[in-house]
Amino acid sequence: MSAAAVSGRPTLWPGLAFALTGSIAFSGKAIIVKLAYRHGVDAVTLLMLRMLFALPLFVALAWWSSRDKPALTRRDLVAVLGLGFSGYYLASFLDFAGLAYISASLERLILYLNPTLVLFLGVVLHGKRVTRQQLMALGVSYAGVLVVFGRELTDLGPHVGLGAALVFTSALSYAIYLVQSGQEVQRLGALRLTGLATTVACVLCIGQFVVLRPVASVFEVATPVLWLSLLNATACTFAPVILVMLGIERLGAGLAAQTGLVGPMSTILMSVLVLGEPMTPWIVAGTLLVLAGVALLARWR
Repeated sequence: MSAAAVSGRPTLWPGLAFALTGSIAFSGKAIIVKLAYRHGVDAVTLLMLRMLFALPLFVALAWWSSRDKPALTRRDLVAVLGLGFSGYYLASFLDFAGLAYISASLERLILYLNPTLVLFLGVVLHGKRVTRQQLMALGVSYAGVLVVFGRELTDLGPHVGLGAALVFTSALSYAIYLVQSGQEVQRLGALRLTGLATTVACVLCIGQFVVLRPVASVFEVATPVLWLSLLNATACTFAPVILVMLGIERLGAGLAAQTGLVGPMSTILMSVLVLGEPMTPWIVAGTLLVLAGVALLARWR
């Protein structure tokens, strides 16, 4: 019999594995978006293509996970619409828009203020308390992020303020989603909520494109952008949102968000491998600190 079973405490590692894998997959999105921007596509079109390719997958997930389940109540419908808007539509659009002005590395740094925002919202909305150990673990992880990015903040272009503001608002929108979804997951189940909320977001993103762009302009998009969007929709959207929701179901919203601090480091590693950016000792040191912080969070839950 395992130690977890003897002590009566459920093991955290399955949930951590889901959350960490989802975070790493999500972090590849920034690399794909930056590659697509090299072909002259705009944020509205690029986001639409991502969601267009993802829509059939999420519709299938929503149908499969809703079999033999009670019909949604009015409260459920309102929750699904709100979470789909906040967590997957608004957060995604603001993030894509911000990436047009700032680097993928800075984007990751701003997005991974998310655990702090989740903890803050938990205190404000639900009266939760933050322990000293949680703050210490967060400090270790954020130290790793700052080690890597601290020297890069003075050499950015004139639009960095706009880009940073857009991405920060994206992080806030997603933090609201994480806090609220932690409750709704218990009612609807992780897969069902994910399928329904992301279907809402896909429809909103496609509708936004129809309103703001000529529909025929999609046929002018470069072929590499289509392939990149397909990859984004599957490996960096469909798979990770399921993994993150399963992580939330097992860990809770706060810890699932905090383990996502591994994301910035995985973005840097992919930037090195895919975009040809140099690997430095600062990157190695930052990665070790972030992983140490994640391990401490698991131990001090």
